[in-house]
Parts: sequence; structure tokens; C-alpha cells
Amino acid sequence: QVQLVESGGGLVQAGGSLRLSCEASGRTFRTQAMGWFRQAPGKEREFVAAISWSGGNTVYAESVKGRFTISRDNAKNTGYLQMNSLKPEDTAVYYCAADSVPLVSRPSQESNRYGYWGQGTQVTVSS
Repeated sequence: QVQLVESGGGLVQAGGSLRLSCEASGRTFRTQAMGWFRQAPGKEREFVAAISWSGGNTVYAESVKGRFTISRDNAKNTGYLQMNSLKPEDTAVYYCAADSVPLVSRPSQESNRYGYWGQGTQVTVSS
């Protein structure tokens, strides 16, 4: 069983940066791919970025490519999402998630692949 807790959200001006953290409990996290998703008011949850269990493979949504960087430190059981050049349209609740299947080398963009979710952290970008 894996429990995930996000932190690092907040209010930032357009063009600013934030770094989200996702701290995991449970010894299996280091074998699970991790993803970040977000949900804006009135919209469906959407994929943001994902990273393989080893950190060797990453994938990004087109809307954040070049601005966001996903990473992980398995020794600390923690994943990160560095967000730069933030835009008002990045405003959403951000969720981290862990894949239900261990040792996946190609991380998925599909939310139904992720069996473990955090409670979310709010990111608000003002114009």
C-alpha cells in the first residue's frame, strides 16, 4: 500500500515558479512509475507529466513541455514537479499518483493506470 502527500502549491504570479513535492509512504514507491495530473474548476482531470520507476523515462503533456520538469528521489521516497514560466491556465489542483503495476519502464499518461493518489495541492497563477 502506498500513501501519497503533495505539498508546495500556492499563489504565484504569471511567469513565476513553484516546486511541488509528493512524499510517499510504503516501500514499493521506488518500484512504481509516478505521474502528476491536474484538474481545473469545471474541467476534467488531465495528465501533466510522468516518470518511470527508475527515473530514466519521462513524458509530458504538450501544454507543459519545456516549462515543467518531473523528477524523483527514490532514496527519499519523494517525487517532484518543478514548474517554471507559469501561466494563468496552469491554475488547478495538482495530484500525484503512483502506478498500480511495478517496474514499468514507460510511464503511462492514462489516469486509470494509477491506483494510488494524493489529496491534491492547489496551484493558482495570477495574471
